[in-house]
Amino acid sequence: MNSKKMKQYDPKHDFKSKLRKGDEVVVLTGKSKGDIGKIETIDKKRGVVYLTGKNLCKKHQKPDLNNHEGGIIDIPAPLHISNVGLVDGKSQKATRLGYQVEGGKKMRFAKKSKSVVS
Repeated sequence: MNSKKMKQYDPKHDFKSKLRKGDEVVVLTGKSKGDIGKIETIDKKRGVVYLTGKNLCKKHQKPDLNNHEGGIIDIPAPLHISNVGLVDGKSQKATRLGYQVEGGKKMRFAKKSKSVVS
């Protein structure tokens, strides 16, 4: 018999990123390239982010009890976390993040401008 084992969730294989919810990022590739938006949610298991009001796709919605009209609605599509970059506060361009310890606290900083990111 050919039995397939189901993959179990393993937290060691979560996608690691220095980005956080609420960070302002710029889209680096895709149809929304160059757009700036805030991170709404991060799915570390799949390695994707959702931006508020960016990378929208159309969905055909049937009328139901909550939505009597139905029609075509816009929903945000996921973007792979490698396709977004943090917006630098000074140059408004994409930058990478680094960590540094100041006064016993670990702080994130933008590598282009060396400014601390909250």
